[in-house]
Amino acid sequence: MTKKENKHLYALVGKNISYSFSRGYFTEKFEKLDLKNHEYINFDIQSIHELPQKIKENKKQLKGMNVTIPYKLDVFNFLDRIDKKALKVGAVNTIKITKKGRLKGYNTDVYGFKKSLKPLLKKHHKKALILGTGGASKAVAYVLESFGVKYKYVSRTPKEKKQISYQDIDKEFIESHYVIINCTPLGTHPNIENCPDIPYEFLSDKHLLYDLIYNPSETTFLRRGKEQGATIKNGLEMLELQAEKAWKIWNNS
Repeated sequence: MTKKENKHLYALVGKNISYSFSRGYFTEKFEKLDLKNHEYINFDIQSIHELPQKIKENKKQLKGMNVTIPYKLDVFNFLDRIDKKALKVGAVNTIKITKKGRLKGYNTDVYGFKKSLKPLLKKHHKKALILGTGGASKAVAYVLESFGVKYKYVSRTPKEKKQISYQDIDKEFIESHYVIINCTPLGTHPNIENCPDIPYEFLSDKHLLYDLIYNPSETTFLRRGKEQGATIKNGLEMLELQAEKAWKIWNNS
């Protein structure tokens, strides 16, 4: 019983997340560090309203959580405190559970994306298209703003001023937006032939295509960009960086 009491438990909150990066990453990390009393599991829930029960069931062991699709926005209502940056971003992907059992939300996607994008940015990268409008796209927009890169969201159903539809993307649009970031799940394994519906033929070696997907390592979106001479990057480094930042938050703050 004592061993179970001392267990440090961490979890990923999401929907249909059996493929998840986080569980494999942290399980390997705990093995490398010989942290035998640490475990990382998935809270694979169909509704965010199931979260309080999951927390209650694991109350004594649970130290921290990551949050993924589609709950990075919905989770706000279940937190006691939210870090200033996460509040500005409008999305939470990391939760620390304090000694008193309070839940504090952070956004480590910003850190991961910023560090992995910075080396790739060039002077002509002044405008960007963000494909998708979910929680991860909020962190991407926040980072682009910090670099002074103007952006537009691309959505299948545009609802706001800064959003356009895929039908709006023509030759002129592509040639004036040299950074294109895929924040949609299109192209993720096993549906690797899928890709966002943009006119790839107008891409050039001036373009930078960044895909938040990491499996496969080269999505159809990235491959088609590479064929046109574009610089490409997948989301693996971003995920590793944000995971390490989450680990620091759980242990240091």
